[in-house]
Amino acid sequence: MTYFESVQELLEAKEGEHVQFKEAKNRFDFGEAAKCCCALANNGGGALVFGITDKRPRKVVGSAAFDQPERTRMGLIEKLKINIDFRLFTYDGKRVLIFDVKSRPIGLPVQYGGVAWIYEADELKPMPEDMRRNIYEETGGDFSATICTGATVDDLDESAIENFRAMWIAKSKKKQLATLSKEQLLHDCGAITDEGLTYAALVLFGKRAALTKFLPQAEIIFEYRSSEASGPANQREEFRVGFFACYDRIWELVNLRNDKQHYQEGFFIFDIFTFNERVVREAILNAVSHRNYQYGSSIFVRQYRDRLVVESPGGFPFGITLDNVLDRQLPRNRCIAEIFALCGMVERSGQGMNLMFELSVQEAKPLPDFTGTDDFFVIVTLNGLILDKAMLSVINRISENCGELLSTEDFLTIDALYHERTLTPKMQSRLDRLTGMGIVEHIGRKKYILARSLYAATGKPGIHTRRVGLDRDTNKELLLKHIRQNNVVGTPFKELQQVLPSLSRNQIKALMKELKDNDKVHCDGKTSAARWHINN
Repeated sequence: MTYFESVQELLEAKEGEHVQFKEAKNRFDFGEAAKCCCALANNGGGALVFGITDKRPRKVVGSAAFDQPERTRMGLIEKLKINIDFRLFTYDGKRVLIFDVKSRPIGLPVQYGGVAWIYEADELKPMPEDMRRNIYEETGGDFSATICTGATVDDLDESAIENFRAMWIAKSKKKQLATLSKEQLLHDCGAITDEGLTYAALVLFGKRAALTKFLPQAEIIFEYRSSEASGPANQREEFRVGFFACYDRIWELVNLRNDKQHYQEGFFIFDIFTFNERVVREAILNAVSHRNYQYGSSIFVRQYRDRLVVESPGGFPFGITLDNVLDRQLPRNRCIAEIFALCGMVERSGQGMNLMFELSVQEAKPLPDFTGTDDFFVIVTLNGLILDKAMLSVINRISENCGELLSTEDFLTIDALYHERTLTPKMQSRLDRLTGMGIVEHIGRKKYILARSLYAATGKPGIHTRRVGLDRDTNKELLLKHIRQNNVVGTPFKELQQVLPSLSRNQIKALMKELKDNDKVHCDGKTSAARWHINN
């Protein structure tokens, strides 16, 4: 990638695949900027320049576009999943903004709006299929797309094919798919080619006998265990059949022992299942798409009373780590993943993992846990128990008001703030946005908490006061602060318990007596109707 050190260098540069000029005197559409950055990344990286004419002789005209470039930069990173920096120059009193776009990752084209854009000269175009294929091959071939010598269409299960056909029609709204022969249907989705039947076809549609003969490790084993004890499982079923013939049955087995957890908010009682169907299905789909079929092991789905463990052979695909698992999507078996995308089982953008994390936060459950993952196996544990019902109330309030506007990273930031965990740099970059939405409060130097209004709306204002006041010298000051905030209506004793949950009822009563004796507070009423007030 060419890096321009000065505006003078830019004035002399040739526009094309690695540098693009936009006058943008007043504004520029974010979506168009994202397309440009996408194309520059796919062309090996480059510079998107605002405030300089694209026609020679070039002139600096100045640009007011993207007056908060850091926010724009983070938005572009979120959409494109690549590194982008920005620089600002002033030239003859005029503003020049440059976004420096890094090259795409090895083996993965960058997409925006489902399209991998490139520049041909200075023209923006969708990436040709042969170019896309060459990029995928940078990390090695796709085993699922290779031909299984000796296998034929007769080795495929009719019911699996028809299940797929129905889902593809529902997803695409293409009713003409119903009239295609099974051979044409499979050819159109890429499961078979002119050279023969792919391993993807076997994994997704194969009969038991065919899989046993050609690919016996393409098997999913379900176990239910009522305890941690070793020995035989309480229930075990083995599925050595095409995935489209068994995927619903696997969920049915999980759902047989899917307890409901109850929580109350006001007068309403809600039920949350221990195992969220979308999360479980995504975990299994990931295993089928990403496992290494050249390893001799099976996929295991092990269900316990309050957690579910999915174990798949073959470590993370090349370029994927625990640190970037939400940012990079690179299926090891692309042919399988693309067939899943056609019928709507997964999004082509590969956001299934993000969905798993988002739903875990929204249900106040632990995040998916990859403990035990190594070079040979990926192990993901889905813990199904609600961690904190107060958090559930808060998250529900957030989701009701602005859930559609929040990204996965927003939800993870909210989760970290609630549980008082250290924020990652990426989470810190979301704080201004969340503060502007009224979800987060800035209460001091580099200190943020969830907004008081969220806790108050869910009947938990004392929790907010406690977290604001963690650095106060005494518990009395915390209690006074909370009573002062509610002085018009008064504070019930149960809220004081929320402020200091580590103290017993008698300990809090003793503190309140001291405050009362010192003429700091008084109490109106008796028993549960009593309300504490600040003395004037």
